[in-house]
Amino acid sequence: MSVHKEVKRITTNTIQEMKQKGEKIAMLTSYDYSMATIVDEGGIDVILVGDSASNVMAGHETTLPITLDQMIYHAQSVVRAVKRALVVVDLPFGSYQGNSKEALNSAIRIMKESGAHAVKLEGGLEIRESIERIITAGIPVMGHLGLTPQSIYKFGTYTVRAKEEAEAEKLKQDIMVLQDAGCFSVVLEKIPAKLAKEVTDSIKIPTIGIGAGPHCDGQVLVINDMIGLTKGFKPRFLRQYLNLFDQINGAVQSYVKDVKRGNFPDEKEQY
Repeated sequence: MSVHKEVKRITTNTIQEMKQKGEKIAMLTSYDYSMATIVDEGGIDVILVGDSASNVMAGHETTLPITLDQMIYHAQSVVRAVKRALVVVDLPFGSYQGNSKEALNSAIRIMKESGAHAVKLEGGLEIRESIERIITAGIPVMGHLGLTPQSIYKFGTYTVRAKEEAEAEKLKQDIMVLQDAGCFSVVLEKIPAKLAKEVTDSIKIPTIGIGAGPHCDGQVLVINDMIGLTKGFKPRFLRQYLNLFDQINGAVQSYVKDVKRGNFPDEKEQY
């Protein structure tokens, strides 16, 4: 008789309980079946199907070009692989800003067509109506404040946000708006560590930081950056655990040599 050990799913409720217990939340991005399988089996709590796919998968300079259909495709691939982690999907640029009805339709499409567990939206007070409408439909929402990459042309730079008092004050207000609107968690990107600690301590929902210091309730990185697939991208906040670019490059060179010399396949590698 085979014994199947049931894998306990991470849910939005689990994430909120982790904050209450003081347990840190580990989150990484994934965009395809193979990588999501590895990341999920590695014990990650949350997988973000990020619009960063626009950069690392499609080669665009910004996150803006990726479409809703493309995000759904990536999300479908990830969801098929995942047995344990909570899967959150970014709503891409242009699919929710300024129109709460369109925001709801976009979120519904992601949930219905991909099987994901939640969506993530960038912004504060200006998107409150969209967030409330999505949550009213029963779809969990993760917020995102600080450096919001979909607004890169407004910012003009990827530098640290909320260093000035006025912007810091707005962020404090916005995070309260997101909590009151019903978000289950908020990503804080590239803000001073002191500010991140202050807002993390001021709210009941968990914060997940990227370039926001150690005091957030969790951390997130882009998987391609973390394992060294992205050549030459080493911001201050990134800890690179592998250098796969060089390793894969070396493997390809070895394969090319073996083929050119007639060393592949050998006797054991044929029928």
